[in-house]
Amino acid sequence: MTNCPTLIVTVGLPARGKTYISKKLTRYLNWIDVPTKEFNVGQYRRECVKIYKSFEFFRPDNEEGLKIRKQCALAALNDVRQFLTDEGGQVAVFDATNTTRERRETILRFAEQNGFKVFFVESVCEDPDVIAENIVQVKLGCPDYTHCNTEDAVADFMKRIKCYENSYQPLDEELDRDLSFIKIIDVGRRYLVNRVQDHIQSRIVYYLMNIHITPRSIYLCRHGESDLNIKGRIGGDSGLSARGKEFAKALGQFIQSQNIRDLKVWTSQMKRTIQTAEALGVPYEQWKALNEIDAGVCEELMYEEIQQKYPLEFALRDQDKYRYRYPKGESYEDLVQRLEPVIMELERQENVLVICHQAVMRCLLAYFLDKTAEELPYLKCALHTVLKLTPMAYGCKVESVCLNVDAVNTHRDRPSVRFTNTHPLSMSVSLVLVKQASPIINLRTLCSSFTTQFGKPGCNVMFIALHVVDNKKINILYPYSTIKINLFKSTS
Repeated sequence: MTNCPTLIVTVGLPARGKTYISKKLTRYLNWIDVPTKEFNVGQYRRECVKIYKSFEFFRPDNEEGLKIRKQCALAALNDVRQFLTDEGGQVAVFDATNTTRERRETILRFAEQNGFKVFFVESVCEDPDVIAENIVQVKLGCPDYTHCNTEDAVADFMKRIKCYENSYQPLDEELDRDLSFIKIIDVGRRYLVNRVQDHIQSRIVYYLMNIHITPRSIYLCRHGESDLNIKGRIGGDSGLSARGKEFAKALGQFIQSQNIRDLKVWTSQMKRTIQTAEALGVPYEQWKALNEIDAGVCEELMYEEIQQKYPLEFALRDQDKYRYRYPKGESYEDLVQRLEPVIMELERQENVLVICHQAVMRCLLAYFLDKTAEELPYLKCALHTVLKLTPMAYGCKVESVCLNVDAVNTHRDRPSVRFTNTHPLSMSVSLVLVKQASPIINLRTLCSSFTTQFGKPGCNVMFIALHVVDNKKINILYPYSTIKINLFKSTS
């Protein structure tokens, strides 16, 4: 996180993959908990001009068209300002052609006036086959060509590209040496990186240098049912049950039937994933990063036992499952950070089978399906089911394959929780966690669990305070979380 937001600006002719890059980058940054939003100027134009007629709208001598396009760009920039200034955004992706130096200078002035850093992402491609494939796969499905046949749509779009070519001024090593940018040439065959200024820009460059557009599939599944799964206990490092071994054999048969070219198999370093992979009879690679979430003091306990032994911990996890960290263990937020190198390598690879664990599979799925931090911990990842993910132009196709081997259900739905105890009631008090803290009474000792569970890197968790309202309500003022909890005071 940074107090100086970043504006990512795409540059390039139409059909060069700018929107593909913008959407993937937005999804990645949100997944690593950097609040990011994409602003596609083409969408603003479609909302302004309801009916698209032809490439004539984009002709450089079409003054009305130029005026409308400029208004749309300014409207998008105005929304960028609101997102980064008023809505807590950290990164905005301004997705447009931005092919002239004049347009880019306008954006730079806008950013300077608002205190934003700017990072340009230019996509350059001269391969006619790649351009044609992009037009057919992506552009023909957009609203502009809903009522056109394929030949007419392709011909019109090629003329639209011509409208931009004469005025296109690519980013230049010398003329633009003071700007921060990455130039992606021929969908990743070459890169030119200039003046990377901070951590966010560095991560953006690293990510963009790992993605590719080669068709491939990623297969995700959990290990076969384990002995501890049958007992209803979480974590641990037990081996497979009889049904788990049956699933491992079925998985091997399924993978063989798919005839997957150059398939790589990854597992965690835990027994149950390794035993599942061994039944495939192919080489596999073990990743420590793929190990299941560390439940700390709750390892190998049943949920009922956790609720009995650690009632506050149990309730806190239900209140914010993504950020809750097990005592001496991990949170889903920690797990996402641990899995970032796995995502980078998955983006580099072609066909991969990942045999992992419930929490790990949820994190990986959330990345590919663009799920929020609130949705992530409750994604359903059943045992003995394979998910086939096929990355598409602007998303991911998901196919679920059940291998028809029975297994226990380890999914736990999002609960509706209230903090209570069994003591007689003399006074009901409501504890409310809100975004801003004012240090009235320090409750570090009494509320150490709140400090532990909701503290985030860079957050001063010392500012926990108590505020009595009308002798009826007690407000705990705490940064980042907004959680309503009912507590009860004993008469004894």
